[in-house]
Amino acid sequence: MTDRQAQKDALLLAALEHVPFEGWGKAALGAGARDLDLESITARRLFPQASDSLLDAFDDWADRQMLDRLEALGVGDMRLRDRITAAVKSRLEVLAPYREATRRALAARALPTAALGGWQALWRTVDRMWLAAGDTKSDGVSTYTKRIILSGVWTSTLLFWMEDNSDGYTDTWSFLDRRVEEIMQLGKLTTRVQELTDRLPFPKPGASSSD
Repeated sequence: MTDRQAQKDALLLAALEHVPFEGWGKAALGAGARDLDLESITARRLFPQASDSLLDAFDDWADRQMLDRLEALGVGDMRLRDRITAAVKSRLEVLAPYREATRRALAARALPTAALGGWQALWRTVDRMWLAAGDTKSDGVSTYTKRIILSGVWTSTLLFWMEDNSDGYTDTWSFLDRRVEEIMQLGKLTTRVQELTDRLPFPKPGASSSD
């Protein structure tokens, strides 16, 4: 981690304490900078777009924390479904101390001006999840398809978690298990369809008549 990254992370975490009251913007950024005795010009240089920069930094920071947790868990020895489950669960556990800030982040990302950044951050998160899970093409499902499917799992589980008041979020973990089971079954179905298609006596896409 670079000194600049460490400085950004420190300011982000300081600002996070104020987000539930000030929202994702200049007010929270300024309050965080004051907590760290950081000059306002330095804060603006680290987060030049205030709200958008803070939101992107929050998503990136949470991703990196998730990856650290997965490395500590040793997910390489797990089944694929358990690796995916661990990735989603770890990401939520990172967010747990900042639940209200996360709620406000979702609301901020829903604004038209922030939508593109939200989609980019979502794709980055699910891409990192799949890579940490040992992404492989041997299951017959394309890279893009897997990320699109996991985007749905992550988003639906996040929204469920936001409203979950069960002890230790047990209801969320049960919901997550069901969703992961669904995508595992979809992966098996996709593989079977691909295997069947490969056996059909029709020219494959892109093949010439003389092949």
